[in-house]
Amino acid sequence: MDPSALNSAELQNLINQEKQRAMVNEMVAKLTSVCWDKCVTGTPGSKFSSSEVTCLNNCARRYLDMSMMIMNRLQSMPSQGQGFLG
Repeated sequence: MDPSALNSAELQNLINQEKQRAMVNEMVAKLTSVCWDKCVTGTPGSKFSSSEVTCLNNCARRYLDMSMMIMNRLQSMPSQGQGFLG
């Protein structure tokens, strides 16, 4: 794609897409780090133990749920005219 052929709206859309990709990559890296540190307590073998699998699944779900809740709250702030805590 020739950058000189992009109009302002297309360029803004491309920038927003790249920002979203970067945010997703950052979230995955953070999730991996946090859940690994919390759930994998010993030296990992060729497979995770059942308790590690359960912990990793629960940790990932909680992390994603909280991230979505925070993002939704932040997105609703300007329309409500209120601060983060309401």
